[in-house]
Amino acid sequence: MGTVGRMDEAEAKKLLAAERERVEADLAAAGRAGPEEGDERREPGDFDSEGLYQDELDSGIAESLKRRLEEVERAEERLAAGTYGLSVRSGEPIPDKRLLAEPCAELTVEEAEGA
Repeated sequence: MGTVGRMDEAEAKKLLAAERERVEADLAAAGRAGPEEGDERREPGDFDSEGLYQDELDSGIAESLKRRLEEVERAEERLAAGTYGLSVRSGEPIPDKRLLAEPCAELTVEEAEGA
């Protein structure tokens, strides 16, 4: 498989697998909740209905989790290609501390702050 920046490939795989598992579990939990606005106990659009707000919030959370899963998939592709741990913009190594905090990091801290 190629080099993995400075981080050990096995450690990178573990980090990404743990992140994938967390995101997939959160997505599954979000899917189990189901919509509140269509709940049989309420009519859609009831005055003071918190269901619509909660449905929109849940939808936003689900979309965020789907984007996060896509980030994990891109990081897994970089790992397979031997470019994990290197900035997708400059090719500069991403420090291990950053990868430990953000396993899907695509940019160095400086690049991310400048973006």
